[in-house]
Amino acid sequence: MVRSILLRGFDQQMANKIGDHMEGHGVKFIRHCVPTKIEQIEPGEPGKLKVTAKSTDGNEITGEYNTVLLAIGRDACTRRIGLDTVGVKINEKTGKIPVNDEEQTNVPHIYAIGDVLEDKLELTPVAIQAGKLLARRLYGGSHVKCDYVNVPTTVFTPMEYGACGMSEENALKKYGEDNIEVYHSYYWPLEWTVPGRDNNKCYAKVICNKKHQIGRA
Repeated sequence: MVRSILLRGFDQQMANKIGDHMEGHGVKFIRHCVPTKIEQIEPGEPGKLKVTAKSTDGNEITGEYNTVLLAIGRDACTRRIGLDTVGVKINEKTGKIPVNDEEQTNVPHIYAIGDVLEDKLELTPVAIQAGKLLARRLYGGSHVKCDYVNVPTTVFTPMEYGACGMSEENALKKYGEDNIEVYHSYYWPLEWTVPGRDNNKCYAKVICNKKHQIGRA
C-alpha cells in the first residue's frame, strides 16, 4: 500500500522502474491509499488481519492478510527537549530543525546534525561526517562544509538501486531543462547471465549539465 509515490526523495524514473520490476515478480501495489484500521479476525501465527484503507479519492477498500508491516518512516523527537526555551525553531509538523549550510540553527551558538535536520539525508555516515566537519570548523580553523548532495547511497530493493548526486527532478529544478543532458543505457550484469535472469532489465543513467556532471543513478 503506497500513500503517494515510491521512494520519495529519489529519482522517480528509477523508483518506477523498481516498482515495475517488483510488480513483474508478483508484488501487488495498492497505490494512493492510507490504512485507517487494522482488525484481527483470526488469532494464531500468523492468523488473519483485516485492513481497512482510504484512497485519495475518498473510497474505502478492505483486504485480508496474514501479516501487516507498517513502514511509517521516522519522526524527530525534538519537541520535548527544551528547544523552545532557548529559542531554537523547528518545523512544527515534522519536528525537524532548519539550519544553514554550516548546520547552524536560528540561534547562532546552537548547531544541529544528523536525522533531525530539515531537508537533509537521513543517513548515519552522513551524520558522522557532518559532526566531524563541524568540530573541525569550530575548533580547528577549518572551512570545509558537509556536502549533502553528492552522497553515494543504495536502496536494497529486489532490484538494487544505487545513486550519487541529484535526482533528475532536482537537477531540472536547479539548472533548467535547457541545461540538462541525460545519458542512459540498459545492460545485463555478469552475475545475471548464469541463472539467465531478466536480460536487459538493469538500467543506468548519468545526469549532466552543460559543463559539469551533477548526478547519476
